[in-house]
Amino acid sequence: MTSNLQSVDERTARELRGLARVLVRSGYADHAAITAALTEAVREDAPSMDAGALVPLLIGEAVMDLNADAATWPETTDPDRLDAVLAELEELGVVVVRYTSDHHEARKVLEAADSPQGLVFFTDTDVWHAVDFGMLELKLWHPDTANVAPGEPLLEDVLELLHRHDLPAAFDEGRIEVTLNWQRRVTL
Repeated sequence: MTSNLQSVDERTARELRGLARVLVRSGYADHAAITAALTEAVREDAPSMDAGALVPLLIGEAVMDLNADAATWPETTDPDRLDAVLAELEELGVVVVRYTSDHHEARKVLEAADSPQGLVFFTDTDVWHAVDFGMLELKLWHPDTANVAPGEPLLEDVLELLHRHDLPAAFDEGRIEVTLNWQRRVTL
């Protein structure tokens, strides 16, 4: 088995690097989770490769690229402002679920909460999309798991809070689209 990406086709190499990039830049996945996801991807997409040797190289490359970019970021980034919004929502009794695998996991957290005022959540793939495209989808539910609708106070409060923290956001087709540069500082 080989550990050099040059021995796989260009598309597979690009996809593996891209996956390493979004996993590292998400800022939510720890080293073990990143390693597991990349190992699975290498085994599936490049079975002739030595995952044990390749995965650390992919992670290292992604971390070096991130650190080089982070040196140019402002002191307070958009994800920092998003964290402040989410913390304020939690103080108001809204359940916040970050980087979940799906809405079923978010629902479990909501159902376990004591007197929730609502739920805001985003998935791992929402974050990966934000890393690459500068837009994060937030889902916002009432305590009974119903989606919010335009004009409802819960939605208006969340939108106002996002705007107050300089995060452009709009409600579209059942979700809040937040425009942001995904610049989350990461320590692995």
